[in-house]
Amino acid sequence: MKEERINNIKANISEALEIPKDILLDLPKVTSIGNLQVNIENHKGIIEYSNDNVRIKIKDGILKVSGIDLVIKTIVTEEIIISGKIASIDFFR
Repeated sequence: MKEERINNIKANISEALEIPKDILLDLPKVTSIGNLQVNIENHKGIIEYSNDNVRIKIKDGILKVSGIDLVIKTIVTEEIIISGKIASIDFFR
């Protein structure tokens, strides 16, 4: 309950100061370029990596990218770029 209240306060501050919520709330920023590439910023690491699934740890859960011929093109501290034929992007708690 306390964490939810803190997140609400941060969200209000973010809107008032026009600061992106992903930065202030430590949320992932997921950008899709068609079904060919997915960029994930503010991740917490890779859990699973295979030809058809990539599971990535994010704050409060897991992000799963499914598809065909998936390849991690770039992985740095703040960003992962996955390319291939993206079929779905799912969030799990």
